[in-house]
Amino acid sequence: MGAETLLKNGEARVQLDPKVPLILGLQPAALIDHVARVDGSLFDQIPGERGGSIPVAVEELEHILSELKRHVLASADDSSPMKTMAGGSVANTIRGLSSGFGVNSGMIGAYGDDEQGQLFACNMNTSGVNVSRLRKKKGPTAQCVCLVDAFGNRTMRPCLATAVKVQGDELTKGDFSGSKWLVMRFGAFNLEVIQAAIRIAKQQGVSVSLDLASFEMVRNFRVPLRRLLESGDIDLCFANEDEATELLRGEGNAHPEAAVEYLSKYCRWAVVTLGSNGCIAKHGEEIVQVPAIGEAKAVDATGAGDLFASGFLYGLVKGLSLEECCKVGSCSGGSVIRSLGGEVTPENWQWMYKQMQRKGLSLPDIRN
Repeated sequence: MGAETLLKNGEARVQLDPKVPLILGLQPAALIDHVARVDGSLFDQIPGERGGSIPVAVEELEHILSELKRHVLASADDSSPMKTMAGGSVANTIRGLSSGFGVNSGMIGAYGDDEQGQLFACNMNTSGVNVSRLRKKKGPTAQCVCLVDAFGNRTMRPCLATAVKVQGDELTKGDFSGSKWLVMRFGAFNLEVIQAAIRIAKQQGVSVSLDLASFEMVRNFRVPLRRLLESGDIDLCFANEDEATELLRGEGNAHPEAAVEYLSKYCRWAVVTLGSNGCIAKHGEEIVQVPAIGEAKAVDATGAGDLFASGFLYGLVKGLSLEECCKVGSCSGGSVIRSLGGEVTPENWQWMYKQMQRKGLSLPDIRN
């Protein structure tokens, strides 16, 4: 496993092993998403702020799941108001890279010896993701309830406490050898494995991408997060507008433009997504602002940032400009919000390809 160094005209060049994922995603705990479009009264029965993501205990997860059927909103344009699928920010990004962009991608993590674990591994494998780095362990697989309101806004309640997950000391050089990018999501309770992964990735010459997770995560764990960002080990950072604001809260300049400037001091690429206002990104001295796709009808915002990352990373590995990377990201981010859940449907991949064509962007070799 790895890359072969060949000599051509006296110069060394690297030839990637086609079996090795170009892009790897580290999601310590495999996760199953239960996505449902619900009425507003359900939000009054669950803990935490509407619109964010906070962990819940098993009992609370079961309570929410038991209440779903009574609060589900029917939809004229979607036959199923509830969906169950492999989830998690990193899984969404990696699945998108594989199934929509044809990028050789893989997952590192662990799943349980239960029905949910089997579903996760099967869903990722069917999407073309290399699952050989997933560890099967005895115990339950993590689950998350994703509640979508009538306006397409989502509220997440993950249950992770008892779930199996991969530990830092289980990671090996072989997990990373030959790959070019490692995709991660910040998590205060996963810092040990995140730091272990970064250490090995850097030893193997792998670039690191980090998503800031949620505004609650940034708010509650700003100190260790900023320490990680300021280490210089993060090459690419994604944040949404709320996360960017939280990152600089209390400093008098808590706005997306300032966040991009802050992140770009330590990361080679800094990207802040702005929802319907598009995104702002910086690489070196270049800064761009790209509008969102006006044609994107928001049924469910779940996975919008994750799929934006898929498109942006696709652009990077294809050598596109910063502006083009953002444009591809806006197309892929716009594709996932057209239906329920963080997995893009074949019809919406076709919609994305049409948007890319309209913007003069070269299409992936794959066609769904």
